[in-house]
Amino acid sequence: MKGLIVAIQFLTRLPTPRLPTPRLTVTSQDFAASMRWFPAAGLLVGALVAVAAWAGACLDTWTGALAGLVVWVLVTGALHLDGLGDMADASGAAHKDAERLRAVLADPHVGSFGVTAIALQLIAKLVLLHGVLDCGLGWALVLVPFAARIAPLAWTRMLAPLHEGLASRFRDAVRPHDLVLWSAALLVAAWFVPALLVGVPLAWLWARWLSRRIGGISGDGHGAGIELIETAILLGLVVQGALIA
Repeated sequence: MKGLIVAIQFLTRLPTPRLPTPRLTVTSQDFAASMRWFPAAGLLVGALVAVAAWAGACLDTWTGALAGLVVWVLVTGALHLDGLGDMADASGAAHKDAERLRAVLADPHVGSFGVTAIALQLIAKLVLLHGVLDCGLGWALVLVPFAARIAPLAWTRMLAPLHEGLASRFRDAVRPHDLVLWSAALLVAAWFVPALLVGVPLAWLWARWLSRRIGGISGDGHGAGIELIETAILLGLVVQGALIA
């Protein structure tokens, strides 16, 4: 349970029991091990997004899409959007050598590439959320953040950390059976929502891109990948809704 609380504290802005307490401390190993609970924290995020989208859709689907998007950003504190912006800025420096690219990635300032990527991501999610609600699959939004947060468990085992940071702390914390269990849960969920499987090949492609262009993964790589997979799954839901209509 401690790992789940730490994961929620890290991935969201939701109120949780304050850790450490006089009777419960959190070590660096505990923080790293919280990654095993990322998909569970994603379920919580998805539930809140789905409820907000449903409530807004009582007026119309565009209001529902906006409500879902606002809650999505507020609950996560734009954590992964920040990673997406940093990765976009680093990609914009791709004409430089690898060291220059990593230097841009480490720069905390957001450049024009980052601003553009974040804006496009928000627009894409808004439009796709509307499409999901319009085809009657709003309930499936619960599973989107869950599925997207399984991928970091694979990335942290597949890719070398770029530096001593979040990615390096997570690397040894994810055990093979953690990945197997969450993958099995994804397959069960995909039986009801096949669009969730869209994230599987995209997670592999993202890992290959990071390996070739940057040489490893950092917290920004995780965050950007989560955002991209969430958007891809939303698109998959729209396609799924169109096929069953």
